[in-house]
Amino acid sequence: MDVVELHRRASEEFVRQVASVRPAQWGDPTPCSEWTVRDLVNHVVGEERWTVPLLAGRTIEDVGDSLDGDLLGDDPASAASHAARAAQNAVTEPVLRGATVHLSYGEEQAAEYVYQLAADHLVHSWDLAVAIGAPVHLDPQVVDGISTWFKEREDLYHGGGAIGARLEGYSDPTSTLLGAFGRDPAWTPAHATVERLSAAFARGDVDAIMYEMTPDCVFESTSPAPDGTRVVGGKAVREQWEQLFDQTNDAVFETEETVVLGDRAVVRWRFSWNEADGQRGHVRGVDVLRLRDGKVCEKLSYVKG
Repeated sequence: MDVVELHRRASEEFVRQVASVRPAQWGDPTPCSEWTVRDLVNHVVGEERWTVPLLAGRTIEDVGDSLDGDLLGDDPASAASHAARAAQNAVTEPVLRGATVHLSYGEEQAAEYVYQLAADHLVHSWDLAVAIGAPVHLDPQVVDGISTWFKEREDLYHGGGAIGARLEGYSDPTSTLLGAFGRDPAWTPAHATVERLSAAFARGDVDAIMYEMTPDCVFESTSPAPDGTRVVGGKAVREQWEQLFDQTNDAVFETEETVVLGDRAVVRWRFSWNEADGQRGHVRGVDVLRLRDGKVCEKLSYVKG
């Protein structure tokens, strides 16, 4: 399949997914941890809006900041559809002519640029589908075409920090490609909740921690041995975290590994602090979490030793 057709099919699938977003879902998390659903769609629409002037020979400096900010307006589905159609119409002639485009890293062949766009549409179609709970329909021929193209470029993507570390262990073509792009094919919105909770602990941000927990949450601490202390309810749990961060010098939580399975999660962590003598102390442990309606309702903590 030629790159023009790859791009058309990938962009049309993205538009189809955008049309499935419900009004209440625009602020929901996505596998791209810094982006909500609206952020993700705005990013792809931005790429499509850039496609037309760049393939017409304009430079990044020519376009300037005219495509910055929100491009979705009050009707994101229409914005995505119109932008995709314009980009599709702009692709064919420059690719057939062997034109070059001016990108942030220098001049590039138009065909190579369109491959990049097709890959981005394909992966972000999956991001959007799993974020909104829609069926995933990635065209096997598009997956095959992008996989073949990406094999020789994966190191460049990783080296430039454009994608996360490759995830291994998948046998089917779609999951293998998603893993190559740093995606966990098993991702759900629960992953985003657990990631935000871990980030809040890393910052010592008690308000953010409690935002990710239910009002009736349960916490079991690591002490005293052998069973720890069981604390019930948001107010009481908040007091535990406030006491921990207030009374511990330079407390730092670092996440070492996270596994999410349905409404359960296990987070392996390292907690360190400054001792009275100035030395750095630490313990390592795990949290066993249970989630309900997108929030953590139970956090059971255990430490080594």
